[in-house]
Amino acid sequence: MDRGTSTDDDGSVRLQVFELRRMSEAGGSDSTIFEPQSSIEKRDSTSNADSESPTTAAVRAPEKKLTLFALRLAILEKAATGLGTLGFIWATVVLLGGFAITLDKTDFWIITVILLIEGARIFSRSHELEWQHQVTWSIADAGINSFRALQSTSHHLTEAIKSILPSISREHSQRSREVVERTDGANSKKWQRKSTRTWTSSDVPLLPYAQWVFLTRNVSKILYWLQLASATVCVVLSLMKLIRHNYGEVAKGDTDKRNRKAALNIFYSLALAEALLFLLEKAYWEWKVIYCKLLEEVNKECDLGPSGMVSIRRFFYDAYSRCVNGSIFDGLKMDMVSFGMELLCSSSPDEQLIGARILLQFAMSGRFSDDTLQKIGINLSVIERLVEMLNWKDPQEEEIRRSAAEILSKLAGKKQNSLRVAGIPGAMESISSLLQTNRNSGGATDEIGEKKIIIDHAHYGFWTFNHLGLLILKKLARDHDNCGKIGNTRGLLPKIIDFTHAGESLLKGELVTRSQILTVKRSLQLVKMLASTTGATGEHLRGEISEVVFTISNIRDILRYGEKHPTLQKLGIEILTSLALEEDATQRIGGTGGILKELFNIFFNEATPWNQNHVRIAAGEALAMLALDSKSNCHRILKLKVLDRLVGALKVPLLRVNAARILRNLCSYSGADCFHQLRGVIAAAPTVLKAIISEEHKLQEVMIGLAAHIFKFMTPEESSIMFDRAGITEVELAVKLVEILKKYQHPPIKVPRIRRFAIELAIWMMRDKVTSVHIFKEMGMEKELEVVLETTAELENFNIFSGTVGLSRHSTTVHSLVETALELLADE
Repeated sequence: MDRGTSTDDDGSVRLQVFELRRMSEAGGSDSTIFEPQSSIEKRDSTSNADSESPTTAAVRAPEKKLTLFALRLAILEKAATGLGTLGFIWATVVLLGGFAITLDKTDFWIITVILLIEGARIFSRSHELEWQHQVTWSIADAGINSFRALQSTSHHLTEAIKSILPSISREHSQRSREVVERTDGANSKKWQRKSTRTWTSSDVPLLPYAQWVFLTRNVSKILYWLQLASATVCVVLSLMKLIRHNYGEVAKGDTDKRNRKAALNIFYSLALAEALLFLLEKAYWEWKVIYCKLLEEVNKECDLGPSGMVSIRRFFYDAYSRCVNGSIFDGLKMDMVSFGMELLCSSSPDEQLIGARILLQFAMSGRFSDDTLQKIGINLSVIERLVEMLNWKDPQEEEIRRSAAEILSKLAGKKQNSLRVAGIPGAMESISSLLQTNRNSGGATDEIGEKKIIIDHAHYGFWTFNHLGLLILKKLARDHDNCGKIGNTRGLLPKIIDFTHAGESLLKGELVTRSQILTVKRSLQLVKMLASTTGATGEHLRGEISEVVFTISNIRDILRYGEKHPTLQKLGIEILTSLALEEDATQRIGGTGGILKELFNIFFNEATPWNQNHVRIAAGEALAMLALDSKSNCHRILKLKVLDRLVGALKVPLLRVNAARILRNLCSYSGADCFHQLRGVIAAAPTVLKAIISEEHKLQEVMIGLAAHIFKFMTPEESSIMFDRAGITEVELAVKLVEILKKYQHPPIKVPRIRRFAIELAIWMMRDKVTSVHIFKEMGMEKELEVVLETTAELENFNIFSGTVGLSRHSTTVHSLVETALELLADE
């Protein structure tokens, strides 16, 4: 076993090292802001969860055992009722109607007793079920029901009979309450019945006196035992008469009594069969519920936990009632998910809580989640109900509200469902209500119209709701349209950004809880998703985010103090990178004290563990973006005196791609007044030339782009010296540039500017030395440039991309560069 474990660990280490090497060679992750992103790839990646669900094997619903049990009970019940009805008709029409005068006195009174007790049982059976059903309508009374009564009395009949006494009653009620408190768990202890303007059905005193006996919740027990007693009496009386056959003497020639014996036998047989069927039903009930523990078994299979017994009992009674009162097959149409949705939409707090618990457990279950979320997702009224519950801020409704939020967090994970959730009017405002905090000791106040709801509950789970609110928004933000709705919801963006605040005490503290870090992480993830949105929506969101005065300063604190939390640092850096797509945001970021410095500290930090190097890569991309087309930021970077370190970073595999990007942007956008400050970049020429000759793909692209600008700072003599130091001749470089144009005849997504940079470098070489023109002519440069003219794409005219949209257009088009190069070739 140990050997197997070690093998797995070794494999994972090898995989991580390979991934790190690939990242080092590429200079970053697969997708960066410097290359366009395929919309097809994005769509596939975001719909993985949806695509997996159809292939999931169907799981047998545990509640089918209950509905089948209810069906069998209903068959016995209806058979007994049918026989009883037939016996009642036989007695009233044949015996009492035809033989009433000739019947023996004993038979007359026995028939009368049987008719009375069985007639009352038959015609009150549905009402007895109704009384029993009332017991399951209240969570507080869930332990006091016929199941518990059966369990406690089937083995202790004497004690059950004595339970009608007040003293025994109080003890039994106390024991039942203890059962309820124990099974409901910690969450249920917080639940207290709200005072309402209506009666709770189980607490109704039917008579002003003898209240315990005539409480609604106790009538079902009384009726239950009366049913058993009446059936037992019926069996005893019927058997006694069938065995003895003492129906009186029939005189010869007395035609009025000649069929009396057969008629009485038929009646007593019907009465016996009806009573036996009823007792068989009760015995079957007792066997399955008490001894086979069917309800506990189903509850275990449903993973509902101890408090789930309330839901299971309620579900079974509903199924059984439908089978008895309607068609015997009506109960088979019930399932736990539909049952939970029905209770959720109820007006009773107890039923709402039961429904919320059922749906939450099934939505979180690995076996039933897909089916549950599918059923909820197509029921718009249930989704609206869940969204409405997010606004319930009464501490007594905390569990319902939390359950609704957790269900919505799972529901929003499916793309189609997330669109339905976000499409509900007021949904974003309801989700925003989850982001309320309890930072003031006096309690939080929320105004709804003229009514103020003051939340001042010592144990109210504000942070739990904050986590759920951020999680729901994060899942909704996977869709472009939902991002726009989040941004347009009044006051929501400032709330989200407020959760990104993490000071030095939080980031460096030893006693920080995982939930505190998780809150910051989720808020950063959400802001990142919003900031990276494409199109006009993304432009609007980036403007809104950057205008919140705390956004950049919060991220600065994370960069400065978040060494222990590289994930948070990377998220913050990626937010800055996305915000830098907008010119105003770029200036705000560069103008915020310490941002550029902290980014360089992370970028150059050699003490960073190897598994956290992705943070350094992200910092490099952010710096390249901030220096792009921003003269002021370039000046700020030069003031930090990091030019020499950037030149040295060109030799570091992990940093060289982004270091080259930063240097190129400094050379391009700093302006003529920084010429002398940038002269130090000449030292990078040998490293750049070697990389152009030996490397490929992205690294080769950025080095060619940098080379075209480095040589602008050199004289012809200095450039010759640099070629000698690199051990490369101008002919070799020219050959490599022509090979690149041949290799990349169509602009690839991963290196969209490689042909542009190659032509720029070729133009410099031809302008620097006349001999280079002859070299390019001999290599067939004119032919390759003509191919470039025929295959030029819009892709090659942009520095950066937002999805498939190009941003920061180059001042010179590829077409113009080609024409310049052709003119140089033609002049010679």
